[in-house]
Amino acid sequence: MTTHPFRFGAVAGHATDAAAWTGLARRAESLGYSTLLVPDTLRTLSPFIAAAVAATATTTLRVGTFVLSAANRTPETVARETSTLHTLTGGRFELGLGAGRPDAEQDAAALGVRYGTPGERIERLSETIGAVKDVRVLVAASGTRLLRLAAQKADTVALGVPRHYTEDQVAAKLDELYELAGDRFHDLELNMNLAAAGAEPPSWLSVTAGGTGFLLGTADEMVDALRRRRDRLGVSYVSVNAQYLDEFAPVVERLTGT
Repeated sequence: MTTHPFRFGAVAGHATDAAAWTGLARRAESLGYSTLLVPDTLRTLSPFIAAAVAATATTTLRVGTFVLSAANRTPETVARETSTLHTLTGGRFELGLGAGRPDAEQDAAALGVRYGTPGERIERLSETIGAVKDVRVLVAASGTRLLRLAAQKADTVALGVPRHYTEDQVAAKLDELYELAGDRFHDLELNMNLAAAGAEPPSWLSVTAGGTGFLLGTADEMVDALRRRRDRLGVSYVSVNAQYLDEFAPVVERLTGT
């Protein structure tokens, strides 16, 4: 199993104003997070612009998309925006791509672009990866066709599995990725996203809910859980909802770079 060092990202897509957004970016940087990641929906900030503003307010924090719907843009558009951000951030931009989350088709309709069939969207994603240069590319994948594409072309694979998936279910998905990637598997950085983290479950989460999309407990318990998860699954890049930025910070401090 791969043994990449731990790094951590914060996922955020909302802010009341520029001061709040830049303050969040600086806070993430000061707490040791590697990246500030912006989702791509019509209900959140425009990801490229938000990433650029966050980068101007920080010096070491990397910024990225998590994840950009490749179906809603031409490869050339993505390549142009990515190249600009790569240059103006001093190489701190990371491009996260996907073939479209379940409600991305509604966004495409609102934007006046054709969403396409699953096969067409995967082909568009492949073309987009081919068009960008000089940046780390993360691909969100779960199904076999996307896992195959990620195995061939991604630097980081974000496992797009349901939050309630157990470690056994994630392991089965990674077995498939391993078969598809072959010798390249050990070069891949593996990411999983946490919808919630901290000592107490959030009010919206049933106390009986479980799964790898949640990490609840003391800092010691969360550190131990992530170490075990990396040993078993190889997951070293952990992103978390920015709502839990401070609660998760002790884990970031103890594990980053180890």
